[in-house]
Amino acid sequence: MQTAVEENVDELNDFVIDAIRDIKGKNIVKLDLTDIEDTATDYFIIAEGESTTQVNAIAANIRKRLKEEKDYRNIHMTGTSESKWVLIDLFDTIVHIFHPETRAYYELEDLWSDARFTEYQDI
Repeated sequence: MQTAVEENVDELNDFVIDAIRDIKGKNIVKLDLTDIEDTATDYFIIAEGESTTQVNAIAANIRKRLKEEKDYRNIHMTGTSESKWVLIDLFDTIVHIFHPETRAYYELEDLWSDARFTEYQDI
């Protein structure tokens, strides 16, 4: 049985994934880090845009929807100036929006290969 906090995190994660899909984000994966000791967060959501413009648009859409629809104000975002890798820190979840070449270079999924992965189909 999930606690209220876990349900809220799951709801937030689903909401973020929906916001990524709004802007046609690709190759979405959620990494569950809850069983790994000494991590900075419980979840990573990783996705990519086909251009820096799309990467920035995805990040902006996440921020906009969280503020407008969820009244979520604790949004810390970095990387929008170059839009090769935008990181959104939502405390329990960190969202990584990558340009494809940058994602391939950093290989976060390989670094956290002991996490539980959930992949989402592109729409």
